[in-house]
Amino acid sequence: MSIVTVSSKGQIVLPAAMRSRLGLDTGSKLVVSEEPNGVRLEIVRAVPKASIAALAGSVKARSKGVPRHLSAFDPSTLVRRKKTK
Repeated sequence: MSIVTVSSKGQIVLPAAMRSRLGLDTGSKLVVSEEPNGVRLEIVRAVPKASIAALAGSVKARSKGVPRHLSAFDPSTLVRRKKTK
């Protein structure tokens, strides 16, 4: 446990070893919330942006059975099939 001091501007300084362990650099964001027993700090981790093109092909699905065509999903073709029976 470390003890920090609040400055006249309301700032605190986290010990360097703790910042290094937590991966906090200049500009890191923390969420501050008040709790019944004190104050809680949570690190806001940015989710890296990814383009759709970069994700293409990242998921592989196994083929099952006979390949289907887009016409097989057209509701009007299903109605016609039922009428011909």
